[in-house]
Amino acid sequence: MRSIAQILSDSKTIAIVGLSNKPDRASYGVAEYLQGAGYRVVPVNPSYAGDSILGEKVYASLQEAADALAAGGQPIDIVDCFRKSEDIPPIARDAIAVRAGCLWMQLDIENRAAADLARAAGLDVVMNHCIKIEHRSLNG
Repeated sequence: MRSIAQILSDSKTIAIVGLSNKPDRASYGVAEYLQGAGYRVVPVNPSYAGDSILGEKVYASLQEAADALAAGGQPIDIVDCFRKSEDIPPIARDAIAVRAGCLWMQLDIENRAAADLARAAGLDVVMNHCIKIEHRSLNG
């Protein structure tokens, strides 16, 4: 298991599942911050599929996003989840299917079954941590 610092330093592309197009939502603020920190943010939200959020095309599923990125040889390093805890297991299965490096559950999101599944498949797992807060604390 890599540490949070290692995960963030090794990663370039972050798929954000549940990214909203509303600037007052936490997911939007986190995505905007991550873009400013140099990460490629890939929005995944079937409600906005085909639209753009923060200048990036929104995909309906992780698989669709991974397929689009694969054309450019770019993997999904982190799957950052802005969904309810009970919605995480299928996202974990999708993260495994697209060979993501890490399944990241935001603050107040924990799902042990999903975490165990992802870890068993070789993914790093972070639960109940905000990726923006963690990055900011590591990078001043």
